[in-house]
Amino acid sequence: MSLKEARAKRDEARRLLANGIDPAAAKRQAIIEATIGAATTFKLVADEYIEKMEREGKKAATIKKSRWFRDLLDRDIGHRPVSEITPHELLTAIRKVERKGHHETAQRLRSFAGRVFRYAIVTMRAQENPADLLRGALTAPQVKHHAAILEPELFGELLRAIEGYSGKPETLIALKIAPHVFVRPGELRKAEWHEFDLEGAVWRIPGEKMKMAQPHAVPLSSQVVELLGQLRALSNAGSYLFPAFHTTRRCMSENTLNSALRRLGYGGDEMTSHGFRAVASTLLNESGLWHPDAIERSLAHKDPDQVRAAYHRGAHWAERVRMMQWWSDHLEQLRDGAKIFTPVFRRA
Repeated sequence: MSLKEARAKRDEARRLLANGIDPAAAKRQAIIEATIGAATTFKLVADEYIEKMEREGKKAATIKKSRWFRDLLDRDIGHRPVSEITPHELLTAIRKVERKGHHETAQRLRSFAGRVFRYAIVTMRAQENPADLLRGALTAPQVKHHAAILEPELFGELLRAIEGYSGKPETLIALKIAPHVFVRPGELRKAEWHEFDLEGAVWRIPGEKMKMAQPHAVPLSSQVVELLGQLRALSNAGSYLFPAFHTTRRCMSENTLNSALRRLGYGGDEMTSHGFRAVASTLLNESGLWHPDAIERSLAHKDPDQVRAAYHRGAHWAERVRMMQWWSDHLEQLRDGAKIFTPVFRRA
């Protein structure tokens, strides 16, 4: 240490003493803070936040996705003290994902980072959330709609094509049931027998299987109950209605129904398994027979008004039961002769 540096440190020590601060104690405290800061990296805080999510019972898919987001950020900021990461550093890390054209992933990555920084703030390890300053900095993703055949005549052709499917029997029945119940593909392929009350004609899907994490009940038409009887007769030993090809301990893969549609000659730009929901939503609303809320409840869409959502949770059940039977009858009409229902624009 040079004489000039030594004098500067002496003057700094005198200044601290004049302010009632022990220079030796201040040095020890600075070392402790630096050590803690270096140990409290973004990755460590993110791991702790994900562990908290697990204790709170978050869905396994949500936990898995959070770990994936953490890994995407790990190389750039994972080693950095969470309190020292700047908005520019975070933006640079996220833009590596954005430049690959994954705009929605980039938006969700910013959102995940923001939750980690907020957790760091409430646990006294950071003072600012750099993710908040990046709002509007990323390219907004374009909404992509799932391909669906919305013309009744053409949809009738699809239903007739499904009747001729020659693949695995469970896949055929899944294709037949999908347009009747119009749940999300993942909810259908993960269906288990204990969720069904065939005598009461209702399928109760637990919240952990639903996108919005809320239980959902599906009224079953007589046509669906009959299809389920056919499925039961196949005598698959397992809990899943639609087991995987090589084992009954897992459900069919997420690509099975879409692959079956491709086998029937329908490309990804024409029809998808998710498209059955769009068909039901469109044609039920166009019929004018059913209350929009009954249709939305059947689609398990979340009401943005939480108070209204709580009030309407059990509403429209009787109407939904009638609607599901009418819809199955209408599907049979389309399948058998492509008869077109003429909207009357009134409600039952």
